[in-house]
Amino acid sequence: MFEEFVAAHGLTDRLAFHGGDFFSDPLPEADVYVMGQILHDWNLEQRQFLLKKAYDALPEGGTLIVYDAMIDDERRHNTYGLMLSLNMLIDTEGGSEYTVADATQWLRAAGFAKVEARHLIGGCTAVYATK
Repeated sequence: MFEEFVAAHGLTDRLAFHGGDFFSDPLPEADVYVMGQILHDWNLEQRQFLLKKAYDALPEGGTLIVYDAMIDDERRHNTYGLMLSLNMLIDTEGGSEYTVADATQWLRAAGFAKVEARHLIGGCTAVYATK
């Protein structure tokens, strides 16, 4: 489906999908990585590993985009994120949703200099981190 979508929009020279195990395989060379609904599957140590791995693989000026149903920092308003967090706690070993403040802290610890959050539709938030 990815290849068909990319081809239909004339982007085959700009976008590529690479399958693999991001815990053990090297990340492909890229200017931008997207971890959409990825981090909420894993525990804190695994999240920090993936963020550092992305940082190390990106060129200077490269960007990592992380999006999930992040919980508001007060943990009181994003009902969707809170319910999804409960689901992740039940369905995974160590997974859960997290706050924008948590993501920002992890990204800065990985080495990213510029971190910016943007709320998306449907209860999700994207955090853009630039090396």
